[in-house]
Amino acid sequence: MHKFAKGAVLALFSLAITACSSSPDEELKANKRSPDVLYSQARTSMELGNFSKAVRSLEALDSRYPFGPHKTQVQLDLIYAYYKLDDPASGIANIDRFIRLNPTHKDIDYVYYMRGLVNMQSDSYMFHDMLDIDRTDRDPKVAQDAFKDFDRLIKSYPNSKYAYDAAQRMQFLKNRLAKYSINVAEYYMKMNAWSAAAIRAQSVMETYPGTPSTEHALEIMADAYGELGQEKLKENTLTVMKANYPGNKKLTDK
Repeated sequence: MHKFAKGAVLALFSLAITACSSSPDEELKANKRSPDVLYSQARTSMELGNFSKAVRSLEALDSRYPFGPHKTQVQLDLIYAYYKLDDPASGIANIDRFIRLNPTHKDIDYVYYMRGLVNMQSDSYMFHDMLDIDRTDRDPKVAQDAFKDFDRLIKSYPNSKYAYDAAQRMQFLKNRLAKYSINVAEYYMKMNAWSAAAIRAQSVMETYPGTPSTEHALEIMADAYGELGQEKLKENTLTVMKANYPGNKKLTDK
């Protein structure tokens, strides 16, 4: 299974390199085309799923005709094409530029939604997904950024057609961020840093309530308070656990 996955990864790299290459002749021809022709070619490439070729046409349009008839749509299409090419750096740069130049555009909710998607894409790692490797211990910054992007979309544009999907993705991100905090708390436990472990676990209860990590956070808090000799805090934690997770093993072991 792993050999197959690695082979698929190498194949994807080869395709990506081939798709991104363009000859000087192609670039020269692109420079001579009218904005309407270039945009038509870009749209055709996108419809065919050839986003590398679409980006070349769209970038030519964007640089040569920055005030042309398709200028705004070109920027929106570039955002989507970079997303499909898994190029978050270019995607975010174009998104932020669009927001700066077009803060009241009718599709600005879509742009904020795409910002969340691009940041969420940055947080995922294709190779780990293919090999089914859990990497919730990686730096959560882009996941936090994605959460903020979706949150802003929902609060600023509650009637947006993207709001429902953004809310679903926020729940996924809450679970991911809560699990990251649990991983940190477990690390503190291994280092016998019981106070730090308790604080980190408590932050899960306060910041990410209702996530699958909540029960484990209570377990860590109970263990940490026990190690610290904070019996009252431990009993309070077990009381909360009893009310929410009456079948937890720690309740029968205490």
